[in-house]
Amino acid sequence: MHVTDLHRRSVEGFLDRVAALDGLAPDRWGGPTPCADWDVRTLLNHLVYEDLWTAPLMEGATVDEVGDRFEGDLLGDDPLGAARAAADVAVTAAASGIVAGRTVHLSFGDVPAEEYAYQLAADHIIHGWDLAAATGGDTSMDADLVAALAEWFAANEDAYRQAGAIAERPDGETSGDAWAELLRAFGRDPAWTPA
Repeated sequence: MHVTDLHRRSVEGFLDRVAALDGLAPDRWGGPTPCADWDVRTLLNHLVYEDLWTAPLMEGATVDEVGDRFEGDLLGDDPLGAARAAADVAVTAAASGIVAGRTVHLSFGDVPAEEYAYQLAADHIIHGWDLAAATGGDTSMDADLVAALAEWFAANEDAYRQAGAIAERPDGETSGDAWAELLRAFGRDPAWTPA
């Protein structure tokens, strides 16, 4: 699967999970997620933040040039609308950056646009599960997305873990289920519930 398709489909899958939040009880927005420091609203805000950063970075801006323009609450009174709007911009920007062969200036160094798109796809796929697990949504994942992300992540897992971006793999036996094993690789317990 080409990384442009992986990114687009990962964002679409995340938006499906966001759409399922329509009508979520107000008290559930403050509920726990598999990301111990984030509640549901903070998790969604993080992905909107990532999506808003995508356009300027794919256009060649540096982290310093973007600065703090996307800090704070990005969800306002319409969290679902904010997520959709940011995602639309991100998908277009990622495709454009990849096709143009741009270099993206990240905090840890310069990478090709394709590499940045893989990182973004990983965030949408894994945090899509986080969001669904936290709110009782659909935690399944398209097998093609799982396979594409797993192939990329096999070469990047150690770097992610050394940078502190993911937790250690949970203890326990492997299940043979590709999606559960990818979640474990990203430091998630596939059996996590908010209870």
